[in-house]
Amino acid sequence: MSLIHTFSVGGIRCHTLEGGLQRLDGGAMFGVVPRPLWEKRAPPDARHRIPLGLRCLLIEHPDGPVLVDTGVGDKEDAKFHDIYGIENAGAPGPTLLEDALTEVGVAPADIRLVINTHLHFDHAGGNTRIANLDTPILDSAEFGAELTFPNATYVVQRGELEFARHTNERTRASYLPKNFEPVSVANRWRLFNGDGEVLPGISLRLTPGHVPHHQCVVVRDRGETAIFLADLIPTAAHLPLPWIMGYDLEPLRTLESKRSIIEEAVARDWWLIFEHDPAVARARLERTSKGLELRDIVPAPPRERQAAY
Repeated sequence: MSLIHTFSVGGIRCHTLEGGLQRLDGGAMFGVVPRPLWEKRAPPDARHRIPLGLRCLLIEHPDGPVLVDTGVGDKEDAKFHDIYGIENAGAPGPTLLEDALTEVGVAPADIRLVINTHLHFDHAGGNTRIANLDTPILDSAEFGAELTFPNATYVVQRGELEFARHTNERTRASYLPKNFEPVSVANRWRLFNGDGEVLPGISLRLTPGHVPHHQCVVVRDRGETAIFLADLIPTAAHLPLPWIMGYDLEPLRTLESKRSIIEEAVARDWWLIFEHDPAVARARLERTSKGLELRDIVPAPPRERQAAY
């Protein structure tokens, strides 16, 4: 079954790529929101986890294919997959992300830019892959990993890379050096300091809160706009302003980042692309007498190749 959904933003052709599923604790995903409220929108399993997509975005830009986020990758062991409920094995690719790219007709070597919204393992894990020690793409013995996209330049906020390198007891489980340091070894980073244009029609919007240097990716052409929300608004259930993840390091900054993006999205009729919603790939947003409501909902492709809830 299909792992992609194709659409256009003006004249720019884009594809959402279904990279699999993970399952995280429902209470952690909704922070201070009481369980009787959030479980109506995201029913948990027997281990109190909720299903979350691992959706990436491919942008067919005239300068070459641009990939936004890379999922979990293939480097973690069975224990890691069990804890986080990860199901992303590909067939025939090493992961479903590679299978989705194949469905579009794009090989990993074709990717020209990889944009990381941030460097947590479920957003940057696919930056690198288990190293082929016979024909290494780079000298990565220290990390046991090589670049998944050997011809790409990787884009992230400079502050995020530094933050990922200086972890503490709260943050180190999410930042795994093998996902980003091989990019440094290969001298493939293009680092930004705040908002900026990556290529004509593709820009970065700093949205701190989840982590201090989190960024969203904005695609804009011919009067149309789509924004890849990443962990600012991970699922449609997180649209209410106070519905903020317990994982967020600076929840009050998340609140203001959400407020700003939501106001623009409503006023300018943006498409919202959800990275972690297992059922909704993208939608528009409107304000009604009942509050914020989605419209023009585009469901995620059927998940026959992924596990059911």
